[in-house]
Amino acid sequence: MIEWFTYAQVIVACVVGVLAVILGLAGRRPSDLSVGGLALVLLLLIIQVVVAIIAPFAGNPPTGSLLEYWVYLISAVLIPPAAVVWALLERSRWSTVIMGIAALAVAVMVWRMHVIWTIQLA
Repeated sequence: MIEWFTYAQVIVACVVGVLAVILGLAGRRPSDLSVGGLALVLLLLIIQVVVAIIAPFAGNPPTGSLLEYWVYLISAVLIPPAAVVWALLERSRWSTVIMGIAALAVAVMVWRMHVIWTIQLA
């Protein structure tokens, strides 16, 4: 993993998550702002998939379990679309909160992926 990109992903996911939770608790339904923020989180995750494929060939192999890393990454990629589908089906203030919690969960998962890639020894 690329360290600065990991930090960028975590910061973006946290900002999107906190913003969506605040908007939801304020009574706002899903909007372009909350759905667009989660789309940005998903875009960064897709870029991370490409980086994870290329990194071992470029001399940056993981120090931890590659299987565990990929399980986290695929799960993290599935969370934002699932949250958006839920939000668009329900369209209540709580679905906006759920999108925020999904973004915060992605932030935690990205940090765990960073630990698996760089710190944890297999």
